[in-house]
Amino acid sequence: KGSSSGKITRKVSEKFPIVGIGASAGGLEALEQFLGNLPENSGMAYVVIQHLDPTQKGMLPELLQRITPMKVYQATDRMSVKVNSVYVIPPNKSMSILNGVLHLFEPAESRGMRLPIDFFLRSLADDRQDLSVGVILSGMGSDGSTGLRAIKERNGIILVQDPADAKFDSMPRSAIEL
Repeated sequence: KGSSSGKITRKVSEKFPIVGIGASAGGLEALEQFLGNLPENSGMAYVVIQHLDPTQKGMLPELLQRITPMKVYQATDRMSVKVNSVYVIPPNKSMSILNGVLHLFEPAESRGMRLPIDFFLRSLADDRQDLSVGVILSGMGSDGSTGLRAIKERNGIILVQDPADAKFDSMPRSAIEL
């Protein structure tokens, strides 16, 4: 009797919240605590932007997969973001999001001047508007603050680790001082 069952089906193209998580020094422990306490079916996707040594092989996806039941992927260029999944920026890349698709770039800035968290969070704010969520965890410097401001301006949600609980508190402190 077909399609008139009265069931409401969710459209595949329906937008869902995407959470951009920025971390740096001391961030692995904070990431593990954050992701380890999330439900498997939160209805959101998570994108981790961590300051990584460009010469190191990216081990973060494997480390995070041990603590979350969600599937963890190392991001690749033009990868579509799916709900209830975690994506990790690869080493020595900048990343943005457009129409729910991740885009990888060679970093334009010199290593000391890179702000990969701000770069991603600003693109997330543009892409998801009020369905964007920015999270800043432990880290050195101020990366993430400008990106959080962009999310806040589009009525998204911003969360910051308590500086007292962060191994390195300068990124959370800078984010709080928005």
